Amino acid sequence: MGRQKINLDMMKYITLFESVTSSEVKDCFEDPAGSLFFVVGQGEARKAIGKSGANVRKASQMLNKRLKVVEFSSNAEKFIMNLLYPIKVESIKQEDKEVVISDKSIQNKSMIIGRNAQNLRFIESVVKRYFDIDEIKVV
Repeated sequence: MGRQKINLDMMKYITLFESVTSSEVKDCFEDPAGSLFFVVGQGEARKAIGKSGANVRKASQMLNKRLKVVEFSSNAEKFIMNLLYPIKVESIKQEDKEVVISDKSIQNKSMIIGRNAQNLRFIESVVKRYFDIDEIKVV
C-alpha cells in the first residue's frame, strides 16, 4: 500500500464521520458522481453503518452528500467484493497483477463497467491505492 494524499476537505469529512460513527476510517475519497466513500478497518463496517443505517444517514445529512461505507480487507478479492456491494458477482480472481471479475448477468456487468467504463476505471483507481494491481477485467 502506497502513501495516500488526503486534502483538507477529506480530513474534515473523516473527522466528522469518525465522531458520528465512533469507527476508525482508513481512507476517504469521492467518486465521479459526487458520493463519498469511507474505507473503514476490518470488522468496523457494522459499527460505522449503525443500527438500520442510522449513523450513515446522520453523517449523510450533516455532509449533504451520499455516503458509502467500504470495509477494508488485506485480500484484494474480498476488498473488491466489499467495494462492489450490493452487486453480487460469481467470482473474483487475481492472476498476478490482473483481477478478473466474472458474472453471467449482463445487468451486473453493465453496472460494474458503467457508461464509457467510468465505474470500472474508478474501481481500478481505488484498488490501486491499496494493492499492486494493473488492470481489472469484467468477463
